Amino acid sequence: MSHGMTIFSDQIKSNIETSENQNDKGVKQLVDNGIETVPKKYILPPSERPDINNSEHPNVAKQNLQLPIIDFSDLFGPNRPQVIQSLANACEQFGFFQVVNHGISEDVMNKMMDVSGRFFDLPIEERGKYMTSDMRAAVRYGTSFSQTKDKVLCWRDFLKLICHPLPHYLPHWPDSPLDFRKVAATYAEETKHLFIRLMESILESLGIVEDNQEVKDNILKELEDGSQLMAVNFYPPCPQPDLTLGMPPHSDYGFLTLLLQDDVEGLQIQFQEQWFTVQPINNAFVVNIGDHLEIFSNGKYKSVLHRVVVNSSKRRRSIASLHSISFNGTVRPSPKLIDEANPKRYADTDFETFLAYISTKETKRKSFLESRKLITILHD
Repeated sequence: MSHGMTIFSDQIKSNIETSENQNDKGVKQLVDNGIETVPKKYILPPSERPDINNSEHPNVAKQNLQLPIIDFSDLFGPNRPQVIQSLANACEQFGFFQVVNHGISEDVMNKMMDVSGRFFDLPIEERGKYMTSDMRAAVRYGTSFSQTKDKVLCWRDFLKLICHPLPHYLPHWPDSPLDFRKVAATYAEETKHLFIRLMESILESLGIVEDNQEVKDNILKELEDGSQLMAVNFYPPCPQPDLTLGMPPHSDYGFLTLLLQDDVEGLQIQFQEQWFTVQPINNAFVVNIGDHLEIFSNGKYKSVLHRVVVNSSKRRRSIASLHSISFNGTVRPSPKLIDEANPKRYADTDFETFLAYISTKETKRKSFLESRKLITILHD
């Protein structure tokens, strides 16, 4: 993706002013207007509803899932080998883990959560300045998952920010609230650093950089120069939460996603064919494997389906920081993980391929990743 991506503000303002559909302004606006029932456009078919009030539903677990917890500080002491093994187990078995003692201060995290909430409290006229369906926009405010492709809309509003290189994109970010850019920039830099350190450990856990510092440095340099997209999510209270979802089942496209969430439950992951709610841990990051890391690991580490359920009484906020290689780069299975016993399982891919796919199809579950599997082993 070139640095020439721009926001066509006049066109966006025109879209806001001429929109005849209240849904186009997002679910927060619906709630602010006092809506008491979920509009038809948000109601999922019965088979896709979350069954949050049906404790006997066979596909919804009755208990929360305790994800593996990685103590980041232990990666820099005598327990590093054990933590690397725990990290490998988490990536193979769950595709998700929580990171504690990660070095990002509570103050940085709290300020980011606070300013995010204040952004969504702005009048729709202010938030709406950034509304666009352009996937390449430096700033993109919207609703649902893919507002133009979803047959059924989701109970979520979002603000997406391209973060790297930061000096290029920062001037495009919202300047209201007044401290938004400063707080979000600090948060973006801190999460980028944490991502690199986590990937350094994950490369070690895959066994592809042993005794080869040059290979390790090259991969980490590509990731340091890579893409970072921040998605600030807002899920207002929903009058009929059993009819809709905040986000549908999906996997993330990049290498790793670092998620900061408030104390309101909502994130669910699929594990052993059941949906489990992830219990928030104060000041922890939920980290999940993305499609690109599944491709890079040649299927050893798998991206995992996750979704978001909503509730009728509390708003929920989360900030997802998605990291991968450059938008101009190509992701391919590591040659170190390909041999006769483990043939190449995925076609090389790039961001243009991803954009072309999601611009023509309603993405469901892991459909993009499935499209990258090599035909010869599609049914292995």
